[in-house]
Amino acid sequence: MIPILFQNSDFIVVNKPAGINFHSEELPGLVVLVQRQLDLQELYPVHRLDKMTSGLLILALNKTTAQAFQKMFEQHQIEKFYIAISDQKPKKKQGWIKGDMLPARRGSWKLSNTNENPAITQFRSVSIQPGERLFLLKPKTGKTHQLRVAMKSLSAPICGDERYSGSNKAKLEQRGYLHAYAMRFKLKNEPFEFVCKPDSGERFIQKPCLDLLDSWQQPWQVI
Repeated sequence: MIPILFQNSDFIVVNKPAGINFHSEELPGLVVLVQRQLDLQELYPVHRLDKMTSGLLILALNKTTAQAFQKMFEQHQIEKFYIAISDQKPKKKQGWIKGDMLPARRGSWKLSNTNENPAITQFRSVSIQPGERLFLLKPKTGKTHQLRVAMKSLSAPICGDERYSGSNKAKLEQRGYLHAYAMRFKLKNEPFEFVCKPDSGERFIQKPCLDLLDSWQQPWQVI
């Protein structure tokens, strides 16, 4: 069962589990699973999360709402906040990550020093125990693999990210430690705010991490 966090006549918000594809491949993807679970005739995806990423995801229930959300995402009118854990020391502990994203090998991406059409991410990080930091990430743009590439560019790839960690130990992790943690927006002049803690992965559900997230219940006041 996919956890349904909110539903009205226009859209639903789910907590996507880690390890589930967004689109159907060999197995049914998230959209199909939710459609079956709620016995819906139609469901409109308006953004997506990588397979390894868990957390908040919006699905529209009609075409008009889907078009409204797509426009809001294109115009960056939806504030999104992610959390990630790395066991590597970052080049800096907070600030901005900016740069053009260029294709790399085998479907990966890399961050360049140019800024013609840059991916932009604001972040801060806090140590949760020796050799482990929790990052709060606020993407200002919506590029493919943006946060995973941003973390790698800090020399702090996300734990469990097999594509970007450059280490075989990523395969030993329970999951990739990236989670869509919070979002807020207005639809039809009505404000909406959603915050969702991760519920899987020993690194995420350890007490020091959860205690820190208790102080980040309004992440828009943190960064």
